[in-house]
Amino acid sequence: MALVRRRRMRMKRPEKCAVYLNGRLIGFNPNGGALAKVLREKRRTGVLSQEVNIAYFDRSEEVFISTDSGRARRPYVVVEAGKSKFTPALSDKLKKKEIGWEWLIKNGVVEYLDAEEEENAYVAFKEEELTPDHTHLEIDPVSIVGVVVGQLPYPEYNSSPRITMACAMSKQSLGLYASNMNLRMDSRSHFLWYPQQPLCQTAPYRVLKMSERPAGMNFVVAITSYYGYDMGDGVVMNRASVDRGMMRSTFYRTYETEERRYPGGQKDRFEVPEPTVQGYREEQFYRHLGEDGIVVPEADVKAKDVLMGKTSPPRFLEEVSVFGITEEKKRENSITCKSGEDGIVDSVLVSESPAGNKLVKVKVRSTRVPELGDKFASRHGQKGVVGLLANPEDLPFTKDGIVPDLIINPHAIPSRMTSGHLLETLGGKAMCMSGGIADGTAFTGDKADGFRKALEAAGFVSDGKEIMYDGITGEPIEAEIFIGVVYYQKLHHLVSNKLHVRSRGPVQLLTHQPTEGRAREGGLRFGEMERDCLIGYGAAMLLRERMLEESDKTTELVCGNCGGIGVHDYIKNRSYCPLCESTNLSQIEMSYAFKLLMDEIKAIGIFPRLVLKDRA
Repeated sequence: MALVRRRRMRMKRPEKCAVYLNGRLIGFNPNGGALAKVLREKRRTGVLSQEVNIAYFDRSEEVFISTDSGRARRPYVVVEAGKSKFTPALSDKLKKKEIGWEWLIKNGVVEYLDAEEEENAYVAFKEEELTPDHTHLEIDPVSIVGVVVGQLPYPEYNSSPRITMACAMSKQSLGLYASNMNLRMDSRSHFLWYPQQPLCQTAPYRVLKMSERPAGMNFVVAITSYYGYDMGDGVVMNRASVDRGMMRSTFYRTYETEERRYPGGQKDRFEVPEPTVQGYREEQFYRHLGEDGIVVPEADVKAKDVLMGKTSPPRFLEEVSVFGITEEKKRENSITCKSGEDGIVDSVLVSESPAGNKLVKVKVRSTRVPELGDKFASRHGQKGVVGLLANPEDLPFTKDGIVPDLIINPHAIPSRMTSGHLLETLGGKAMCMSGGIADGTAFTGDKADGFRKALEAAGFVSDGKEIMYDGITGEPIEAEIFIGVVYYQKLHHLVSNKLHVRSRGPVQLLTHQPTEGRAREGGLRFGEMERDCLIGYGAAMLLRERMLEESDKTTELVCGNCGGIGVHDYIKNRSYCPLCESTNLSQIEMSYAFKLLMDEIKAIGIFPRLVLKDRA
């Protein structure tokens, strides 16, 4: 019994409520709920600052008052006795601009809550849902999502991972990123030639005036399979649409360098390097340079062409020549066009760096026409790469002769649950007929019934499906095909910027294996799992070629007596073992990485031996 009593005493609430200010205990209050209520009233009447937030937790009997910076806060309409304080009369005044946002906050109509105080709030979604228990009302239901998600049409109809993807990909879309883009010198940028505003827009999209900076185009999209070319996430694109300029863009890359100063008074110099300079390239690479060593605007440059001719002092001190005169040596240090890229020199900027050195920037532009492997995505996370550029006469067409710009696979819809994509397809088709713009705002947008009525009025079937004819055979396709208009975005993952191939090229100094990465003209990695496939297949010679012949094959001298690595003395022209001084050496083929491993094992005091046997 005594144990039970003790437990009850422990579970009993404290007599006073702890009060914390910015996480620090400042005192106690007999009634925390009443204290929080009073403080909130004072905030709404303007006695307390609007930046203050009060949260009361009755379970732990604690009041948290927060005034510090860095809190995420959201505005809500205050509700009292089940009625919103934002009355129709205030709404009229706001429309007439007699009052503003600041007035609503000062008079307690709207207040900002942080994450802690939201725990005490009971927020209604719409005004019709208000009950006496509600404390706040959403200003607009779309405000529960972020700025980027707010621009996506019908996000409430899609599964959450697809919304996340659409949100991330809308940031990668190409469009008019800045109105002064022709004057800017961004390190890399893209510019869409013919951007369009979408036929399905949202309220945040209009508020942010995104239609003035569009980043996509309206496509006629058919959801069907096309001879396997749209298998998986592949899409089939109409070649005629591409030829007419659909999703054509320009890629800009800026190269920059400056005349650096070095200790001892030496400095770099912009000039056309002379053939005597150390590291001089072939003459053809300097053909576009002017007298000052800088490329001429509108020059058509190819990979490895020099854009800014520059010579630098030698890395080490100059050597005294035979006659005792120190001759000034120079080394070639020019900036070249990246390998795998070409284009036209758009503009050249000659300026001065903060350190007072001469600074040169060269912007190169190249046209990017949609091609096999380019990535496109709708605003519902439905991304895909071009699998085929089909001729328009081979594509399916409707009874009116409409040929789709894009074909996507039907399998992309059910498992991903992107119903919003289908709704936008229907809405876009309806808006093409009426000439209006559909409202796809989250929770409050236009409904499918309205689109169906508009399509029926225009003489279409209400469900958006049509009988289409095969462009190759000319026969009607048995199944009806869902076709409509969807806003698609071209993403900056262009295959021309990723394409990488190599036969021979630079190798690493340490391992003698090919370098890694496209920028360094590296090899394509043949990894452990690929190796396992060849072992399982029994392709021993192919395995040898990949892992040895084309990688880091070397021939080393191995001592037949002690099993160590031998050396060759080029002065005396003799080979010997540095350990046992034997001349019983054999030339053995091995991977250089294996030789390196043995050297590292020797470095920790272990001597590995190679035991040689005659070939059977």
